Amino acid sequence: MKSFKKKFRAFLLSFGTLIVLLAALIFFCNWKINSYAGKYTYYGLDKIPSNEAGLLLGTGKYLKPRVVNLYFAYRINAAVALYKSGKIKVIVVSGNRFNNEPRNMRIDLMKNGVPPEAIYSDEEGFRTYDSVVRMRDLFGYEKFTVISQDWHNERAIFIARKLGLDVIGYNAKDVKGVMGFETGLRELFSRVKVFMDLYL
Repeated sequence: MKSFKKKFRAFLLSFGTLIVLLAALIFFCNWKINSYAGKYTYYGLDKIPSNEAGLLLGTGKYLKPRVVNLYFAYRINAAVALYKSGKIKVIVVSGNRFNNEPRNMRIDLMKNGVPPEAIYSDEEGFRTYDSVVRMRDLFGYEKFTVISQDWHNERAIFIARKLGLDVIGYNAKDVKGVMGFETGLRELFSRVKVFMDLYL
């Protein structure tokens, strides 16, 4: 019985240590990205510098049939505003082709007055890391404006600048409530993945 108790205590200690280390890792990765990339993001059109190109990061248009994903809608609005203000001249829509993300973004941008010749499609932007790298390798841009919600922009900017790219972000309106909370939780772990992509 005593042997079992000792083993159980050792297990609890090891498990507790693992949880603490995981929490510390998550905290560090999030703090590092926030503190590094936050200063490169903008909310207002009046202060953001101009760039030749904008990178519009993809997400699905619909949550379910005929229910539009607000993350998608707000990103479209931000990209249109940035283009019409003259802060960017072309928009690269990057996302997962299997969910029709680039196609849907292109259609909605054109519906809002962005001419088709100003829109380029990247249908292999399966992850934020891929979208950033392909902006350089496929389209030849080493200086551009990324367009998404603030937390997403921070992650993309961190990746881009660690790869030597001169990138800023224009923040789309964020989503609140349950959906925003769930997205925030996923983002905690996505930021840990950034460090794995960059340094492992």
